[in-house]
Parts: sequence; C-alpha cells; structure tokens
Amino acid sequence: MKGRKFSLLLLVLTLMVSLFAGCSGGDNTAAEKGKDTAKGTTDTASDNATKEGFPIVKDKITIKGFGSKLYDFADWNTLKLWQEYEKMTNIHIDWTVASQSNLKEKRNIVLGGGDLPDMFFAAAIPRADLIKYGQEGAFLKLNDYIDQYAPNFKAIMEKYPLVRKAITMPDGSIYGMPTIYDPEFKSLFYGTPWMKKEWLDNLGLQEPTTLDDFYNVLKAIKEKDPNKNGKADEIGWGSGYGADGLISFLKGSFGLGTHGSTHPYVDTDPSSGSLRFIPTDTRYKELLEYAHKLYKDGLLDSELFTLNGKDTEFTSKASTGVYAFLDSVDPSAVFNQEGYIGSPVLEGPHGDRINTMLGSPVGGLGMFVLTANNKYPAEMVRWMDHFYSDEGAKMFFLGWKDLTYKEMPNGEFEYTDEITKNPKGLTLDQAISQYLMWPGGYYPGIVKQKFFKGAEGRPTSVDNAKKAEPFTIKIDDVWPSFNYTAEETEELTTIANDITTYVGEMRDKFIIGDESLDKWDEYVSTIKKMNLDRYMEIYKQAYDRYMSDK
Repeated sequence: MKGRKFSLLLLVLTLMVSLFAGCSGGDNTAAEKGKDTAKGTTDTASDNATKEGFPIVKDKITIKGFGSKLYDFADWNTLKLWQEYEKMTNIHIDWTVASQSNLKEKRNIVLGGGDLPDMFFAAAIPRADLIKYGQEGAFLKLNDYIDQYAPNFKAIMEKYPLVRKAITMPDGSIYGMPTIYDPEFKSLFYGTPWMKKEWLDNLGLQEPTTLDDFYNVLKAIKEKDPNKNGKADEIGWGSGYGADGLISFLKGSFGLGTHGSTHPYVDTDPSSGSLRFIPTDTRYKELLEYAHKLYKDGLLDSELFTLNGKDTEFTSKASTGVYAFLDSVDPSAVFNQEGYIGSPVLEGPHGDRINTMLGSPVGGLGMFVLTANNKYPAEMVRWMDHFYSDEGAKMFFLGWKDLTYKEMPNGEFEYTDEITKNPKGLTLDQAISQYLMWPGGYYPGIVKQKFFKGAEGRPTSVDNAKKAEPFTIKIDDVWPSFNYTAEETEELTTIANDITTYVGEMRDKFIIGDESLDKWDEYVSTIKKMNLDRYMEIYKQAYDRYMSDK
C-alpha cells in the first residue's frame, strides 16, 4: 500500500513507535489565528447546502486544502479523482500538496505560519498536534458535525466501538477522521512473513512450526544450495526494516505483544493482567538470544541493518530472488518473485504459538482535519463521509469502469491492463497515481477487500491470512494507539524518546553481538534510570481511560 507497498502491519508498527515524534513546535501563530476565527462557528450547514446526497452545495464553493502525495508528478489540482468529485459535490478544492518525503517539514511550516488552509487531507497530523491545536482553537471539534452529517462514519463507529474510542481525545473531543482498515479484510491483519516453498521442497524440508525447525530450515538453506545453481548465494532471512520485522514475527513465540504491534513496547502480562514493559522482560531477553544465534550463524542477511530504510537498494536485492524468507507483503507484487507462501506461526520455548504481529483497524487520526478558517465545516464533513461508504471507497480505490477498472463475470473488480500492464512501463502504483491518490498509504476513508486491489488483496495474501488466523490474537484484543492529554504527551514524549532510542540501539547490538547479553542486568538498570516508572504510570493512565470508555 505504500511505495514498494510496505507491509501494513510493519508500517503501523513503525508509525506507532514514532507516535510522539513530529510535533510541530514553532510559534503559536496558527493557534492564535484559530482562536480569532473560531468565534461564531456552529455545527449547522450553510443556506447554500443541500439537505442530502449530491451536489452537497447548490452554488460552487472553494476550499483551501493541504495534502501529501507519494509521487511528485501527481498534480492534485488536475487529478481525475478530484475533478470528478468536484462535479459530484460542487465543491472545488484549491490544493497545496507536499511530497511525503518532506511532509513533516512542509506541514510544520503551514501550522506555524499563521495562514492555515481550510482543510488538511492525508497530511498525517500527529496526535500531539491534534490535541495541541484542537485545544487552542485552530482545529475544529468534529463531534457534532459527525453526529449530524456523517452517517457512513457513524455507522462504522456503531459497528466497531473501537473506532470511536480510538479517535476520542481525553477531553472527549474528536479533531480528526482516520484511515479505517475493515476488520473483515483479514489479509490486512493476519499475515506472516513469506517463505519460498520451492526451496524447502528442493531440500525435502517440512514447513517449520517451532523455533528449532525455523533455525534448521534457515541453516539448510544456507548450506545446501536449494536453488541448485552451485553457488552459496541463498540468504535465509531478508528485510528492509532492520530487525523490526524479525522481532515482531517472533514476539508471539515468546508470549509477547499480547495486544498487537501498535504498542511495540507495552502489553499486558497474561499471568497477572498488569501492564509490562516488553524490552525489560526476561522473555524478551530469550528472544534476543535466539535472534543473536540466527545472526551469529549467518542465517540472517549480513546487510540486515545496513539496508534498513534503503528502499531502492533492498528492492533491487530482493528482486534477484536470493531470500528464503521475506517480511514484506506478497513478493510477487513488490519484487516480481513467485513461489512464496505464508510462513507458519512458530511455537516457542514455553509452548506459546501466537501471531501477535497485527496492527489496529484504526490508522492515523490526523488524515482529515478541519481548521477554524473553514466556513463550511458541515459541508466538508459530508464531503469526507462519502469516502467511508461503499460507493465512495469504490471510486477512491478503483476509479472508473473501463478506464481504471473492469468488472469481472463473478462480480469482482480488477484494474484494467492500462494499470496492471502499463504500456509506458509504469508500476501499478505509478499508473494508478495518474488518476487516484491512495498509493503511499496516506488517506482518510475505509479500506475494504472488495475495492482494494493492492498486494494485500491478492489470493496469495488471503491464503496467508487463513493459515495464520487460527493462531492470531483476536482483533478485539488489539489496542489502537492511546490518546494522551497535552500534559501527558509533553512529559511522555521526552521520556519515550530517550527510552526507545536506547532500546533500539541495544536491541541491534545484542543481535549483532556488539554487546553481550551478559550485560542484560546493566541494560535493564539503565532503562529504569531513564524514568521508566513514570513512563509506565502515564501509559497506565491512558490505558485505564481506554478500558473505562465503554
């Protein structure tokens, strides 16, 4: 769904690790302007609005929008999606759009500059900024607008109370509308890393079901030439995410990550029900010992850490077919490599065989935000609400019949050859970005299997999900990101930055062997001195609020 279609689960993990990063800072110009312009706003539509359906307004209006895009060539002011939606709604959006690569910088300039747009769309505004600018009056509170003008979004919240809980700030306000991943779209959630089945067959190996099996399979692949080319060029485990994917995959084998990957450092201990800090737990130490053994014996890519974040280089290497296991989405979609199937969930040393590497159905909250400059908030909430409907999701992800998609005899939808076999040699993401804006993964709306035709919707991904589902934690047990007060955010951000930086650095050193796990007690002591107790106290306050919000 993103660039080279990063795995949703790992994308969510990465985004949530940096939950408190990216606050805009700067002066309060935007907030002060918000206070001035917010006066007199109401939750009612203007006289120009229609009562329901399309168009949304009788006479055309213009809205200033700020968004983000994956590809520089995509001009949102001429993009077919927005041109066609303008015809439907009678609402023209005057777009200013930043590339995702420099979104944070551009967004912070806008927030600090005093000339706010009417709407932020796909701008991924961090939670900390939502609460900051919301409380200061620069962002509009959307509760009443959603209640009156967003029937599709309301229906989703009623069906999945988790959504309402996830988007509601501690003061009860809703400042943004999120990306929602339909819980019925199971291959978005339940997948595992990919395994080259042909290599196992060539060596007469069974699929691994335990950690010992996994080690032995990796070792055989390294030593016994499964691709039969007479060269020792096979690599056991590959990733463009450093150790993140491996650790996420193995956590459940050690009984860790009991509430999914959105909170990579905190879960509840099944034996006590209490919150625990995973990186200081003894089972996490066992996990690192196992990962170090894999690395020491050459069963992981020797470039695992140097390729971290180098998307082009990793894609080039993976596309040569050298990896037995990959922690991406379907390799046939992103690396043009066939023959991969989902890896089994592995049983660990204490009998745990649980897949915990799945994210929350609720993505970024700051994907649709209205500012106090907006004179038509009711109309714009209606404008947004359409994309939470089936009809809106279909247009958003598929486009237009016979141009970008075709309807198959069985009622399914597929992209046209112009998208999947582009005559100019464009990738699917590049080709569809000439018409739509979803590639890159930044957008509000709902992602449904029927309409989303990225890698996660392929039959191979569906099969992977079916294989993993019996061992996967229930979606109702997956935590979304918690919401914190402004005071909690400020304090937790400082503590979390120090702790997570140290934990990440030491994790890699332990795996590589640059630091011995004999220093585990010293490592734990150092984390505790970083104010871990206070970190967990703040976490518990947010957790208690989440659990009490029924």
